[in-house]
Amino acid sequence: MIVFDTLEKGQVLGTHTVKVNRADLVRYAGASGDFNPIHWNERFAKEVELPSVIAHGMFTMGAVIDLVSTWVGNPGAVIDYQTRFTKPVVVEDPEGTNPSDFEGTTIEVEGKIGALDAEARTARVDLTVSANGTKVLLKCQAVVQL
Repeated sequence: MIVFDTLEKGQVLGTHTVKVNRADLVRYAGASGDFNPIHWNERFAKEVELPSVIAHGMFTMGAVIDLVSTWVGNPGAVIDYQTRFTKPVVVEDPEGTNPSDFEGTTIEVEGKIGALDAEARTARVDLTVSANGTKVLLKCQAVVQL
């Protein structure tokens, strides 16, 4: 359990790595109902001037917030979560490999305490998010109630 009084601004919460491949995107499309072909059809994605198939924005946000939910120990403690998308999360084709062996794109997440509100007993967590070394989210922040 996180104790509010032990937190400090700038404190690193930890890191989280998510591997995403095209099969994950197809499963997410089925669960979410978002069957936009930019998430599964490389030819279509390139026709609309994307570098390749890209991950769903909400898939990316869900993968990122897991770091905060795990850290706080209660997903219900996350009372606000927002970000700006700066670059798409490109998920390349596993060409020439067994798809089940292909690890896919790596999303790296690091969380730090950005602000504390002692009166409200909330902590703002600032998240740095990159995919294969490229920063993909800007001003990615979650507020947790402790």
